[in-house]
Amino acid sequence: MVDHITIRKAAGTWTVRAGGAVLGESSDALELVEGDYPPVIYFPRADIAMAFLDESDKTSHCPHKGDARYFNVVTKSRTLENVVWSYEAPKAAAEKVRDYLAFHNVEEVAVEQI
Repeated sequence: MVDHITIRKAAGTWTVRAGGAVLGESSDALELVEGDYPPVIYFPRADIAMAFLDESDKTSHCPHKGDARYFNVVTKSRTLENVVWSYEAPKAAAEKVRDYLAFHNVEEVAVEQI
């Protein structure tokens, strides 16, 4: 089932915002498509303001991508728990997203092509 993961350069420039703050902007983002799930945009860490992120205790495991580590986003008004994840030692099918960051599609977080 590993062949159901496709990773390619995301067209254009992408931005991510949370709590009114721009967390990052990248023209080097990647798009990961897995089976029938909606595409997920992954940002290079160098393009994200890591000062807004705090490492979480949460982890998860995907049989195709490997173990994910999570982060909270700290805004002026609140902490958005576990809305960011990263594969730091991914399986071969997800190697291209090693150390990239993805953001959950929730009301307080906006990932947009600009």
